[in-house]
Order: sequence, then C-alpha cells, then structure tokens
Amino acid sequence: MNAKALSAIVLMAMLAMAQTTHTGGEKYLGAGIAAGLAGLGAGIALGLAGAAAMSALVERPQERIWYLIYLALAEAVAIYGLLIGLLVFTA
Repeated sequence: MNAKALSAIVLMAMLAMAQTTHTGGEKYLGAGIAAGLAGLGAGIALGLAGAAAMSALVERPQERIWYLIYLALAEAVAIYGLLIGLLVFTA
C-alpha cells in the first residue's frame, strides 16, 4: 500500500475517533496534526530545496546567500505550524 494512502487512512481514522469520543482530547489531536503535518511539509520542502540549492551552488557559488534564504523560507512553514499547534493547545 502506498505510504500516502496509508497516512490518509490513519488520519481519517483518528479524526473519526476524535469526533465520536468527546473526552476533551480534540485540542490535543488538532495541535498534533497541525504541528506534525507542517513539519512533514517543511521536511519535504527542505529536502527538495536543499538538493536544488546544492546543485545550483556548484554552478553559481557567488549566490549562496540566496539559497540559504530559500531554505529558511521553507523552514518557516514548520515554525508556523508549531505556533498554530501551540495556539490550539492553549486555547
């Protein structure tokens, strides 16, 4: 089974369990999903942008600061997800 399909099935099962059981754990689930998916997306973006930056660094080493800026922008997604997770958790 595809990893994406498996993660989608697990996510839907977790959401279905959160909707049927009202134990007050919905905010924990929401905070975890927000931080986890943002971290996953940032990791994929950093992997792709890092590989492209390293290959571009060979061709144009004088523009390395721009490659670092692109990587920092991808990392900001994970930080935003963590902040949203903390806001959901404390609300």
